[in-house]
Amino acid sequence: QVRLVESGGGLVQPGGSMRLSCATSGIAFRDIGVGWFRQAPGKEREFVAAIAPNGMLENYSDAVKGRFTISRDSADNTVYLQMNGLKPEDTAVYYCAALKGFSSSIRPYDYWGQGTQVTVSS
Repeated sequence: QVRLVESGGGLVQPGGSMRLSCATSGIAFRDIGVGWFRQAPGKEREFVAAIAPNGMLENYSDAVKGRFTISRDSADNTVYLQMNGLKPEDTAVYYCAALKGFSSSIRPYDYWGQGTQVTVSS
């Protein structure tokens, strides 16, 4: 059974940093691309970042490009999202998702975590 478990969310001040983790199990890590998505209250879920199975390809939304970095560690089957220069508009529930391939769209993703809340506020 495939499981994705996010962690690392919480409250941070504007301009601060936070790192989210997505621990995967039940599927060969080398075969999956992983994406991060977020959903703010009253808004649709949106793409944030994605990384290919071999880690050689990444993509970011325009809203986070230059501030967020996605990475993966095959030693512990975990994907990370390093978030710097956080803004109040980054406040949302952040989800990680996995698929066999690489995509910046929501629909192709087969497996989803439960989400972790990120709040950026002073």
